[in-house]
Amino acid sequence: MDIQERIKQLMDTKGWSEYKLAKEANLPQSTISHLFKRNNAPTYPTIEAICRAFGITMAQFFADEGEAVMLTPDQKELLLLWGTLTQEQRQIVISTMKHFNNND
Repeated sequence: MDIQERIKQLMDTKGWSEYKLAKEANLPQSTISHLFKRNNAPTYPTIEAICRAFGITMAQFFADEGEAVMLTPDQKELLLLWGTLTQEQRQIVISTMKHFNNND
């Protein structure tokens, strides 16, 4: 999968438009638009900004499916807390996260 496809995959997962990604990554919308329309390769700082917007590390961005990746400190904390929840509490957290994601 190339970089543009990976970005598009992440956008689809979040339900984000090019405009939303540009806003969340604090990048000009033209930068995001050119990635897809002109098939421009993004610069390293652009990929970093996109990863921050999605809340993932560069390693996670470039990892193949099934490949081990490094977690951010926030992700590690969430997983540790997740392990302490009951099944009912986990369902509440999932529902809440889906609600937040749909309200973007």
